[in-house]
Amino acid sequence: MKVKICGMKSLLTAKVAEEAGADFIGFIFWPESHRYIEPEHAAVISSQLQHSWKTGVFVDEDIEKVNEIVRQVHLDFVQLHGHENAAYARKVQCSVIKAFRYGDNFSAEAANEYPAEFILIDAFRPGKLGGTGESFDWRSAAEEIAKVEKPVLIAGGINIDNLQTVLRTFHPYGVDVSGSLEVDEEKSISKIQAFMRRARSLPRGRKRQ
Repeated sequence: MKVKICGMKSLLTAKVAEEAGADFIGFIFWPESHRYIEPEHAAVISSQLQHSWKTGVFVDEDIEKVNEIVRQVHLDFVQLHGHENAAYARKVQCSVIKAFRYGDNFSAEAANEYPAEFILIDAFRPGKLGGTGESFDWRSAAEEIAKVEKPVLIAGGINIDNLQTVLRTFHPYGVDVSGSLEVDEEKSISKIQAFMRRARSLPRGRKRQ
């Protein structure tokens, strides 16, 4: 099972996450998030990462700015977390992760048709675009999400205690975590290390297709 740790803001915690086995390191480039990082700072961190896939999270950003940051930070993936359509996604100059919110008229058909390598499924909260730390009704969602043909990352309220439940329910390609690894809105080294130990002790999910 792959692990994406999102909302990185410091070189130390990013390196700790990579050394602990995180597959994706995520940077938030949405200015309204308290996890926002300046591209210049993210570029410094990115230059020191050797193995993890570097992912930039954007929300309805100008496509030219997105691609500028892709080049500046040397991103491997762009995660589109807003209302970006397929035509927009095709203009992104690296691989795409598209976020869908379960409960916001989510359908596997729409996810399958979207031009993205990975599909991320987060909780839907009116007026919120993710990063709430809240989960969705996993049991009711499992049947529809199982119809998604692309590799799926599950997000929303995932922590060390419910990680195994997520795996048993969805058998996902991976999980996306952020808030549960923080203390006072900053990533905790001990929480990152403990979560990664737990993740690595569990069976692997779906393979990348």
